[in-house]
Amino acid sequence: MLRRPPLGHVLESAHDMGREHKIVSALGPTDVPVAPVFGLCTDVSVNDAPFYVMGFVEGVVLHGAIVAATLPEEDRWQLGLDTVDVLVRLHRLVPDEVGLGDLGRKEGYVARQLRRWSKQWANSKMREVPEMEQTHRLLEERMPEQIGASIVHGDYRLGNFLVRDARIAAVLDWELCTLGDPLADVGYLLNNWAAPGEDPPSGTDVTPSAAGGFPGRDELTERYAAATGRDLSGIAYYRAFSYWRSAAIIEGVYARYVKGAMGSGDVDLTRFEESSPRLAKTALEQIETLRGA
Repeated sequence: MLRRPPLGHVLESAHDMGREHKIVSALGPTDVPVAPVFGLCTDVSVNDAPFYVMGFVEGVVLHGAIVAATLPEEDRWQLGLDTVDVLVRLHRLVPDEVGLGDLGRKEGYVARQLRRWSKQWANSKMREVPEMEQTHRLLEERMPEQIGASIVHGDYRLGNFLVRDARIAAVLDWELCTLGDPLADVGYLLNNWAAPGEDPPSGTDVTPSAAGGFPGRDELTERYAAATGRDLSGIAYYRAFSYWRSAAIIEGVYARYVKGAMGSGDVDLTRFEESSPRLAKTALEQIETLRGA
């Protein structure tokens, strides 16, 4: 499999193939499942962009609830538990011991992310969304103290796994990976773990967990807390941050489509146009549950 940046303009610091190659290569010898890496090419004359080549891993990607529903119900439950267990294993790794100690600053993760994505929002936004600014202000005001630092995947969800035999055969898409607060991964996972019948704030594809048969958010939270000893009582903060960041990311994708940088094709831009405001509103609702905390 060849991994390269998307065609057209991409946001600053996104899709760094050399960095992603380094991460996946470092994780190869660990107990975090990733695809084997064969090599990196930085000569843009070969393929118009840097790229790297990964080995084949047998498995299925659960792109949505329809695909997830094809798994036996008992497999869905086990896969949900394995999702937490693999995340725990990732967060237990010591970055310096696996050669990723220089991947980024270990402390001040949320503050750095707020600066990065507020800048990306300012550069990409196609309209004003007051909830984005309101949520940003509250996220800064109510920022919790970071306890420890881990390797943070940044996009940890069922749709980024190759699944085989009710287990994760490989975790994919490490482009947002950095060092920082592991609870950011937990908040993001919970946001992408919709119950059956739940309307996803993104307004896009229904998440795989909506097929039913998976552990609920409470089970995931309790399993992670029991395995790590971390206090998740303030996880609403990280869920709010995740929704806010997702709004900024989706707005960037929307802007690239509008400007023609994503190529031609039959794309329903309405769902992209509606997603960022909905995500921003949901982020504000989450952060406001911490009022008085």
